Amino acid sequence: MKMDIKLYRGYVNDQELVVFGHVFNSWAPDKYEIDRRGYRHAKSVYKMFTIDPVKNATVQLRFKDLEVVTKTLDDGYFRFNIPYNRFLDSGWHPYSVSCKLNGKGMVERGELLKPFKSKLGIISDIDDTFLISHTHNFFKKLYVILTKNIDNREIFDDVVPHYQALSRAGQEEGQFNSFFYVSSSEWNLYEFILQFARKHELPKAIIKLKDIKTGLGDFLFTGRGGHDHKFIKIKDIISFYPQLRYVLMGDDSQHDPFLYERIVKMFPVNIKAVYIRQTSRRQKEKVIEVLENLEDLGIATCYFQDSGTAIGHSKKIGIV
Repeated sequence: MKMDIKLYRGYVNDQELVVFGHVFNSWAPDKYEIDRRGYRHAKSVYKMFTIDPVKNATVQLRFKDLEVVTKTLDDGYFRFNIPYNRFLDSGWHPYSVSCKLNGKGMVERGELLKPFKSKLGIISDIDDTFLISHTHNFFKKLYVILTKNIDNREIFDDVVPHYQALSRAGQEEGQFNSFFYVSSSEWNLYEFILQFARKHELPKAIIKLKDIKTGLGDFLFTGRGGHDHKFIKIKDIISFYPQLRYVLMGDDSQHDPFLYERIVKMFPVNIKAVYIRQTSRRQKEKVIEVLENLEDLGIATCYFQDSGTAIGHSKKIGIV
């Protein structure tokens, strides 16, 4: 059997280091090409969701002079939350994770972020916030996933200049504000999201996704179900970097406005602005009510259909 390790971008503050990934008894989802055409693309997507995670596998983290061992959970997922208070320059740093399984050993290398000193952090949804996904239409979304490879998937106009401006805001040359992409897509799609963001020159980000899926039935309902995991992940990010004020980016196709309202109520000092993309012809009354409620709490909000409007709003409130 083929053993594989998939690592995700980790992060660190002045007290703690976080690294996470999966171990598989098969190819990892990122080993399947995402630029194939026709039925070959559909086959690659299908194989991304029919993988074989390994539970209770021993994994060892190495970072600088730090070496720590843990074991994977039932879905092959592992996570290191390690006390770490040593000096570390801001920026991206390499780390490695090794694993031995069935007599075979493997080492995979990843990277983790120590944010630059700043006042701003950006937390963004993915589907229908910057990646056109049609999440409001189950069959259309499934069709797009199966028939359009990474070269054919579309991004909303003017998202890139807006996100790049937010990344540079208030920073010196060579430095950047921290970005976090948090989605209800599963870890199976991590590499696709990573490559899509890289292709369109979106800011390099920590990516936080939903529990990995392992079968055809799971694939058919990708991105669906509860969204509490997004609330938990966003809450953890803000708690991990409480000195930042955050811009929350989402859309009105699912639950982002209501989730962000919960976040604001829990962290009323940490949220600077909330941006919600309009995905249908008309604005939704319930979303308008939520944003008005956030305005009452002193949070700047923008309900927009075109990212040019969002850029104008960011300039108006002085964050770019």
